[in-house]
Amino acid sequence: MLDALSQDYIRTARSKGVPKWKIIFKHALKNSLIPVITYAGPQIAYIITGSMVVETVFTVGGIGTKFVSAINNRDYTLIMATTIFLATLMVIATMICDILYKLVDPRIKFD
Repeated sequence: MLDALSQDYIRTARSKGVPKWKIIFKHALKNSLIPVITYAGPQIAYIITGSMVVETVFTVGGIGTKFVSAINNRDYTLIMATTIFLATLMVIATMICDILYKLVDPRIKFD
């Protein structure tokens, strides 16, 4: 955000007399949101998949506990199903990030 506020188009908007709140929300925030979306999208999926460790450590019932018990019991179908579920979760999080890119910055084109 600080980098975006020092750009030429922000100085031009200030010199034209645009209110400060409009400069921040309409100009600077849109351009500074792209790196945030890039980091936050997959990070949300990592947090959900990382909860499997927390479930196992604190013995809370959930997908993590089932996954660990499937590994111990050599239940290959449940191991594969959990792995595919988590991979699908990562793909969906990445796809949502790509859609948010288009909403934030209309210059981005999908091919």
